[in-house]
Amino acid sequence: MTMDQAVQIGAAILLLAGFGLDQLGILDAKSPIYLVLNTFGSAILAFDALTAQEWGFLTLEGTWALISTVGLARAAHHTVQRTIRASADFLQPPRQP
Repeated sequence: MTMDQAVQIGAAILLLAGFGLDQLGILDAKSPIYLVLNTFGSAILAFDALTAQEWGFLTLEGTWALISTVGLARAAHHTVQRTIRASADFLQPPRQP
């Protein structure tokens, strides 16, 4: 097995792990872990497709990486927003009865 094939298999395992864990009900498709697995797996495969000039595979994996990255950014945004709201609630003075 060449190093290129090992990288492809590793990236495919990342993608399949996220999908499999989602199908088993262990992860949710919107969870940060799922999105990280998809983002990295598909980005690695997209880069490999680019270097091999495999345009159909690049389109598939590049789009998958982009969509996963957007989902990951949304998850991070929601986490930051929840943290800000929780901090604001914590810092407000107690309400008077």
